[in-house]
Amino acid sequence: MNVGVCDMHSAICSTAISPYHSHHLGRRRTVRNPSRLRAKSSLLIEKQDAQVAEPLSDSVSRRLILLRHAQSSWENPSLRDHDRPLSKSGEEDAVKVSRKLQQMGWIPELILSSDATRTKETLKIMQEQVQELLEAEVHFVSSFYSIAAMDGQTAEHLQKVICRYSRDEILTVMCMGHNRGWEEAASMFSGASVELKTCNAALLETAGKSWDEVPFHYPAQLHSDIFFQVNSSSFIVYCVLYNS
Repeated sequence: MNVGVCDMHSAICSTAISPYHSHHLGRRRTVRNPSRLRAKSSLLIEKQDAQVAEPLSDSVSRRLILLRHAQSSWENPSLRDHDRPLSKSGEEDAVKVSRKLQQMGWIPELILSSDATRTKETLKIMQEQVQELLEAEVHFVSSFYSIAAMDGQTAEHLQKVICRYSRDEILTVMCMGHNRGWEEAASMFSGASVELKTCNAALLETAGKSWDEVPFHYPAQLHSDIFFQVNSSSFIVYCVLYNS
């Protein structure tokens, strides 16, 4: 597995090129520490080797952004958890992550979001900062709020929802939601141990003819739809954005 770690307060991103990109660029950037990378937020991701097969002409790179909502406020104890707004620091972090995604060129064409207030407010601030996010197709999925609290069920649910709303021409999808489900899904899709604090984003990359044919967390086989394999997962972690 090739891993990169990005600091949202810096313009520097230390990334390792995916098998898809290294094939076409004819070179691979390497990470200084050959065994692991550690982010300032104590995020630890093991680095593993990827097995690379020849790409197919009809298989294209597909990118998935798993974004946890920004920090919420607990000032009003009478509010339901679903209705809690963002805190001041949460609003600031939403600005930062939107600008970082824009800088990196990871702009989704499809946004699937929890309908919780803190998630909607995160998206609204991001759209105010980055014009391209206003052009994305947006769907608020009520089940994203509840499924995230159910152990081990989020990854499969995300797969079904992505396939329901996506089309073959959509190459970048962003799913916005909650822990513990978003952390579990990022880890399951990538085969790495991914920690997502508030307003952290896991940027995952794979390849396939369509989203329906991406195997997500199921064991990936080297067949006509996927041209590389990372252990038992088809996604690699392109980058993880963090706040502290």
